[in-house]
Amino acid sequence: MHAGNHQDEWLAFALRLASESGAILREAATVRPDVEVKSDKSFVTALDARIERRMREMLADRFPSHGIIGEEEAPSDGDADLVWVLDPIDGTAAFIAGLPVYGSLIALMREGEPILGIIDHPITGDRWIGVKGSPTTHNGGICRTRACGALGEAILSASNPDFFDADETPALDAMRAATAWRIWGGACMSFGLLASGRTDAAFDTRLKLWDFAPFRPIIEGAGGVITDWDGRPIDHQTGKRIMAAGDPARHREMLGLVETAMKR
Repeated sequence: MHAGNHQDEWLAFALRLASESGAILREAATVRPDVEVKSDKSFVTALDARIERRMREMLADRFPSHGIIGEEEAPSDGDADLVWVLDPIDGTAAFIAGLPVYGSLIALMREGEPILGIIDHPITGDRWIGVKGSPTTHNGGICRTRACGALGEAILSASNPDFFDADETPALDAMRAATAWRIWGGACMSFGLLASGRTDAAFDTRLKLWDFAPFRPIIEGAGGVITDWDGRPIDHQTGKRIMAAGDPARHREMLGLVETAMKR
């Protein structure tokens, strides 16, 4: 079986994972969840663990040789050539608050590079799918980022300004000063909207692999650029800082702003 057929098989299964997690999320959406606070002060609910456990069960049954990295449990064969990356509820705080910007993130990495990604928002009915070498789709139709003539015309998203440490704040301030408007708190939906040409740039920190692995095939397949703050492509070694732009020229401009701001 050639690589293309494998890719189709992986995508079909990723869609099954998204449908399973989405069904659980829809069922729980109207009930106020029990909440715990992790050591890093982030929130977790029993639902996070339940969804991830179910996805891990499905993966172990269908692809037992593949690795799994998820937010709620220890990695399973995380050094395998093919590794699934799972975030059962991205935007847990939004889920707890009842704001419908939360969703599930699913990625497949091959030799450390994300080659397949899904952003699934079952409450709003939005699903973005990215596959390396193919156009990104949103709800079944091809989507594209939009051209942006200057950062001064751009809409910038960031998960939360509170996530930025003191040494990172100058970079955020530079982005605030350079852009036309800022959108806070969109979680993973912000990156889907960037792929759909609704926003122009995204700037984030304090993230883990499961928070951003799907974004690379989704953003790149829509014509945009996503890297860490140093301009390196997203892979399994990427740290906590990521940035993206729908217009490649704006991404280069953002890199220059960050480099200058972080030297001060």
